[in-house]
Amino acid sequence: MNRERLVSVDAFRGATVAAMILVNNPGDWGHIYWPLEHAKWNGWTPTDLIFPFFLFLVGASLAFSSRGTTKAAAVRALKIFGLGFFMAFYPRFNLLTVRIPGVLARIALCYFVAFLIKKHFGRKAAAAIAAACCLGYWFLMTVVPVPGGLAPNLEPETNLGAWLDRLIFGSHLWVSSKTWDPEGLLSSLPAVGTTLFGYLAGSLFRAGLSAAEIIRRLVISGAVFTISGLAWSTVFPINKSLWTSSYVLFTAGLASLLLAGFYWVADVKGYKSGLKPFVIYGVNAIVVFVASGLLAKTMGLIKLPLDGASVSSQVFLYRTVFLSWLAPINASLGYALANVLGWYAALWWLDKRGIYLTV
Repeated sequence: MNRERLVSVDAFRGATVAAMILVNNPGDWGHIYWPLEHAKWNGWTPTDLIFPFFLFLVGASLAFSSRGTTKAAAVRALKIFGLGFFMAFYPRFNLLTVRIPGVLARIALCYFVAFLIKKHFGRKAAAAIAAACCLGYWFLMTVVPVPGGLAPNLEPETNLGAWLDRLIFGSHLWVSSKTWDPEGLLSSLPAVGTTLFGYLAGSLFRAGLSAAEIIRRLVISGAVFTISGLAWSTVFPINKSLWTSSYVLFTAGLASLLLAGFYWVADVKGYKSGLKPFVIYGVNAIVVFVASGLLAKTMGLIKLPLDGASVSSQVFLYRTVFLSWLAPINASLGYALANVLGWYAALWWLDKRGIYLTV
């Protein structure tokens, strides 16, 4: 297979990013349908699938990448990290408390590590490293005592990863906790595994296999991984915030199955027109993620009068356009869907002009 982009990969990535914008932009965080919320701790919801799917696709895209030098990959990783740092820095610009870990920081780290593994090792070694990431993390989290006299545990503030994040990052952690971070350093180890499993899936398209054989392998591996993740979760629970090894297998399995589905529809059967909106999202994925996040923060800064009070422009828009005629939970969903459609319109405009803002 040549280096031409697979419609299925772009469409799957675009669907993932559109879902990310949907769950990140409700009208009211107090009124959200449960599939659009994260699990409180152990367990999962559809929202908990979004980030690992994106990392899986980072790995899958790496199989097609022509970026051959370590310097070029390092520059790209630094750009992604820089965008994430700016998103955390804006609009308070407080160096004392700015969050260092984060979604884009994890993407940057996992991308660069996976690139190095791709560059210096074969696919079998990459599979072994991915397995080692999962097994090693399981050992660290369930066997190694937490410094300070605590037994190994999987609680939010007292697990080994939380201790390490406080040691390294201090006050530069997730604002909602300040004592642990869902994109912390130690949990990036199994996240590298997620990325490598995506790379191995993407490598199938570069191995000279028939379409039927690619789908067969994706489906079989997807089913095995999903079942293995569920089985492992009985002793090492599926947990997005901890990025547990069972979570890695479970989400990588589901991602493989979905990639097989997208590939069959788009690249085998040729039903591409219906997936075009997702493709438009997919080719400008990180840019729209950053832009939507910055816009949401900016709207929080702009104040407008409403019912004798001063409210953010986001609240003003939500209450006057959506809450004025919909029940709160539907108004909140409507606002989120409007965000998805609004950003699609902007991306459609860019696509019509052949503008693709790569990082």
